[in-house]
Amino acid sequence: MSSAATRPAGPDDLWSVDEHLEDVLSTVRPLEPIELQLLDAQGCILVDDVTVAVSLPPFDNSSMDGYAVRVADVAGASEEFPAALEVVGDVAAGSADPVRVGPGQAARIMTGAPLPPGAEAVVPVEWTDGGLGEGPVSGMRARSLAPEGAAGQVRVHRPVEARAHVRAQGSDVKAGDRALEAGTILGPPQIALLAAIGRGTVRVRPRPRVVVLSTGSELVQPGEELRRGQIYDSNSFALTAAARDAGAIAYRVGAVADDAETLRSTIEDQLVRADLLVTTGGVSVGAYDVVKEALSHVGDADEAGSGVEFRKLAMQPGKPQGFGSIGPDHTPLLALPGNPVSSYVSFELFVRPAIRALMGLTDVHRPRVRATLKTDKALRSPKGRRQFLRGAYADGEVTPVGGAGSHLIAALAHADALIVVPEDVESVEEGAEVEVVLLG
Repeated sequence: MSSAATRPAGPDDLWSVDEHLEDVLSTVRPLEPIELQLLDAQGCILVDDVTVAVSLPPFDNSSMDGYAVRVADVAGASEEFPAALEVVGDVAAGSADPVRVGPGQAARIMTGAPLPPGAEAVVPVEWTDGGLGEGPVSGMRARSLAPEGAAGQVRVHRPVEARAHVRAQGSDVKAGDRALEAGTILGPPQIALLAAIGRGTVRVRPRPRVVVLSTGSELVQPGEELRRGQIYDSNSFALTAAARDAGAIAYRVGAVADDAETLRSTIEDQLVRADLLVTTGGVSVGAYDVVKEALSHVGDADEAGSGVEFRKLAMQPGKPQGFGSIGPDHTPLLALPGNPVSSYVSFELFVRPAIRALMGLTDVHRPRVRATLKTDKALRSPKGRRQFLRGAYADGEVTPVGGAGSHLIAALAHADALIVVPEDVESVEEGAEVEVVLLG
């Protein structure tokens, strides 16, 4: 853990939200780079700039199905007085040795095919008779059905300018250009570009592996029978989904009963596949809050620099929190409270930035904006606590969704923002300007 975690603090002293976040981010380090195949690198962060080795496109090629021609041969062409040209062959996409187009000649050419030597432009097939000796056609007949279309004569009904319907070599990117910058998140368009310039592998920081587990003997898996005193486990589903949304490879572990030895064993078993561990529940002051008990002896917790510290934060919801590292590799662990809203808000404020930091991103936070508060009654907030209320944001305005209770899952499902009420503010009136964390 960082030095921030060793600051003097009594059992009842509160950490600020910013102090806890600083401790987390000063401890978490980006994962080491690895070389991955393109599809395996999706969602990862590029470590090095990528330079174009081969221009894109690598040769002049046609942007239309039509005929490659010399400009002078179709000058003044019209439907009444078409230019009649000799068709000397086909140029299909992938053609390595295209025909040559001389005076009075044309080559039937397909989209993406290289512009043949001697040709200066492409006439779309719709501007010709398609070699049928009649009026304009709407397209070419398949070569397998009419091989004679690659020979004979074609009548062109309109003139073209030089380079018309030709994609120039290097018009997308040129050899030596920088295709992608280090720090780029590799999504489908970036993967496409890497493939187009011939890169089969790329050096990236891998997506973090995040293991999420919830604790509580009262938790039942969705789909199972619910008995008296039991509730369905929603936290592990919410946080696993949130971790994936943040860019991680997330694994959900079934709910663990309130038994310290069972929890300890489960966590130790999960260390082998975790770059980050997230627990939810069992961090408060109850007799059955076993996470504290379990984590005090996990793995090599006695090793210098290891161990999890539990603390109280000056925030609502989410006051009880735990953070540290465990195991031989000092795997970071964040222990979140068990109330659904508390755990989700805590994830957004602390776990999501940690995941993004592991990925090697520099901007790890959700976007924040200023918005006008729309509310029927003033928002109340406890003095000395930074409150995060669920809200719906649109067009510069934010409206509270649901109440302040940390159990209101339905309200959370309809929110796309968090309304931030600072520690020194106890009431916020209609029309006030507030800070908003955008979740979408």
